[in-house]
Amino acid sequence: MSTLTRAGLEEALQQCRGCELYRGATQVVPGAGRLRAQLMLVGEQPGDYEDRVGKPFVGPAGRVLDQALEQAGLDRDDVFTTNAVKHFRFRTVGKRRIHQSPTRRQVVACRPWLLAELALVRPRGLVLLGGTAGKALFGPSFRVADSRGQLLPWPVTAPVEHPPSWVSATIHPSAVLRAHDRDDMLAGLIEDLASARAALERDG
Repeated sequence: MSTLTRAGLEEALQQCRGCELYRGATQVVPGAGRLRAQLMLVGEQPGDYEDRVGKPFVGPAGRVLDQALEQAGLDRDDVFTTNAVKHFRFRTVGKRRIHQSPTRRQVVACRPWLLAELALVRPRGLVLLGGTAGKALFGPSFRVADSRGQLLPWPVTAPVEHPPSWVSATIHPSAVLRAHDRDDMLAGLIEDLASARAALERDG
C-alpha cells in the first residue's frame, strides 16, 4: 500500500470492508493536509460532523484543535491531520448519533491505512491525540499519561519506510470539551503542541 498515490489511497479507502463500521457510517474520512507536512496529528476516529462532511477535525473538537495549534505557534495548513480509524462508530439515541470508541479489532483493521498515510506524508514528527491513536501504533498497553512530555522512538512493530524521527502523545481535543477544568486541559494541550513545534525546530 505504500506505493499508492494520494488519489489511489483515497479511492482504495472508499472500498474498505475491513470491519463492519462502513455499514453505518455516512462515508470514510481520509486524512487531510499537504503531503510532506513536517507534522502529522493522529486522532481516534471521525465524529458525527466529520462523518457527514468527510474531513477530519472540522467539528467541535476540530475548533479546539485549531485554537490550540494557533496558540502553540503551528499553522493548521502546515499540519496533516488524520484518525486511527476512518469510519465513525456510534450508537443511536432517538435521532442523535452518540460517539462510541472503536474496538481493538477495528483499530487493528484500520492500521494499514494509517501506515499508508504515514508513508505518503513522511512527516518528521507525529503527535498522537489520545489513547486510541497511541494503541494503534504502540499496542494495547499504551497510555497517554505514561508517555506525555516524551519524544518516543518509532515502534519497530509499525513498518514504514521513512518513519518520523519522533512520536509524542497528548490528549484528544474532545477531552477539553468534556472536562470540568477546560482552561487547564486546553493549556496542557497547547503546551504539548508547542513542545512538538520546538522539537521540529531543533530537528530543522
